[in-house]
Amino acid sequence: MRRAKYGVSLEKGPFDKRTADYVWMFIFGAMSLLVLSAVPYMRPYFLGSSLVFMIVYVWSRELPNARINVYGLVHFKGFYLPYVMMAFDLLLGNSLRPAIRGIIVGHLYYFLTVLYPLAGGNFTLKTPLWVHKVVAYWGEGTQINAPVQSSPYAGVVFQGRSYRLNGNTRRATTPEQQPQTNTVPQPNQGEGVAFRGRSHRLDRS
Repeated sequence: MRRAKYGVSLEKGPFDKRTADYVWMFIFGAMSLLVLSAVPYMRPYFLGSSLVFMIVYVWSRELPNARINVYGLVHFKGFYLPYVMMAFDLLLGNSLRPAIRGIIVGHLYYFLTVLYPLAGGNFTLKTPLWVHKVVAYWGEGTQINAPVQSSPYAGVVFQGRSYRLNGNTRRATTPEQQPQTNTVPQPNQGEGVAFRGRSHRLDRS
């Protein structure tokens, strides 16, 4: 977990607002490790640690002057972090192959994206267009000067029209649509008259 935090530092630092480039770094690293695993001496059982070490190496080249403090005992610059971690693995008796694979792939990525273009090289390892399209489709993160626009419907689960239930919407009705009721006309009754008819006196003598 302490090594994985450098990936977060890369995302928030040198790769800020470069989500597609950050994703492409992982894809390039994974593909390069698969190719490198074909070498008999470099054939691993698990490539996760090598990928994490590649991230650490790229971080050390992007932030070479960052100050690293190990348990309050050792202080050094970020440029030396991969080699210090290799020394710790050697002291603990761990294999150095994952670290070597990570350094090779990390240096290959940094060389093709930064060092070789700065030296005037014509070839530049740019992020492919399909990576930009995938990032724009999912709408995650931000890419400066992206060749594609983010999808306006990214992250929307349902697209369509919505209706409000039990809404107080009034619709104009035509005479044909009005309900027909069979009512019997009532005779006109005078105002104030409760009963109209013949009267009889009870208990007549």
